[in-house]
Amino acid sequence: MTQASVDVEELKTQIRRLNSKAGQMKMDLHDLAEGLPTNYQQLMDVAAETYEIFRKLDEMKQQLKQMEGK
Repeated sequence: MTQASVDVEELKTQIRRLNSKAGQMKMDLHDLAEGLPTNYQQLMDVAAETYEIFRKLDEMKQQLKQMEGK
């Protein structure tokens, strides 16, 4: 295996892990929103964390496309 293929496989593994976490955060945010106004104080923190995970996931997927395109 070349270094590039190892890097691609590692990135794919990281994406799968983050995708799982993103799905969980999406469900947590949904549950929090359904329960409003209860726990509304947590809304901004959970939303910000969910946004950051999805932003990072998108960034990693773009990086993977670039790596596989080379």
